[in-house]
Amino acid sequence: MSADQTELGARIDADLKQAMRSQDTIAKLALRAVKTALTEATKSGANHDLTEEQVMAVIQREAKRRREAAAEYDKVGATAPAEQERAELAVLERYLPRQLSEAEVEALARTVIAEVGATSPRDLNKVMPVMMARVAGVSDGKVVSQVVRRLLGA
Repeated sequence: MSADQTELGARIDADLKQAMRSQDTIAKLALRAVKTALTEATKSGANHDLTEEQVMAVIQREAKRRREAAAEYDKVGATAPAEQERAELAVLERYLPRQLSEAEVEALARTVIAEVGATSPRDLNKVMPVMMARVAGVSDGKVVSQVVRRLLGA
């Protein structure tokens, strides 16, 4: 199944056409970037078909790029480009599952730490793989890492 044939890929195509018709520049830019990334992903692998999960991973990567770019623009005081990145991020977030709050990540981290018997920062490599498997697609790895490190006293 190619990216265009997945349910999510088809939804992105339809929304891009609608954004072009309604002249929604922000949505058009964000969705074109996703379409380009999806095309590159289909050409890069031996298997030229993307699964729904792979399409979701591409969207998550694009969203992360927008988040990081907005933060960088904020650091240098470039308000307009930062707002543009956040606006594009808002478009991409419509395709992603709801992200866990930091409190939800912390609660899950406490459970995983207890399950694996982690007691110190040295146990980070026991906790992180389990955490990342459980929060795949619903939390940023950077947030998970920060919460786990804080809980383990690192």
